[in-house]
Amino acid sequence: MAPHPHTGGCLCGGVRFQADPPLREIVACHCGQCRRWSGHVWAATSVPLDRFRLTAEATLRWFASSAAARRGFCTRCGSSLFWQPAHEDRIAIAAGALDATDGLRLVRHIHTGDAGDYYRPEGPPPPPA
Repeated sequence: MAPHPHTGGCLCGGVRFQADPPLREIVACHCGQCRRWSGHVWAATSVPLDRFRLTAEATLRWFASSAAARRGFCTRCGSSLFWQPAHEDRIAIAAGALDATDGLRLVRHIHTGDAGDYYRPEGPPPPPA
């Protein structure tokens, strides 16, 4: 029996998606673009495009944030959902957009030197008690 796909979407439901496992563990990005995009820190998983499907996309729009990537968001509720590199066959999915994060965990912080001066990037959370 195949594992069930991960599902998720934006706050208002205008964008919905499915991603077939396995998904990459969660990585937190502290770069200036991701902090502006998310309002703090961008935490995301990733999956190859051949295991990703949009099931509702009426309010999805894409923004070319650089020559290297584009970002997908909902035009109705403003949810920041996707980061897609220009020359790779994968898509990063906001961890907070997943309906459930079963089995996923934060494993790494990147671009920590760009973190805002109001916080300190920390490592992954401790294992559950």
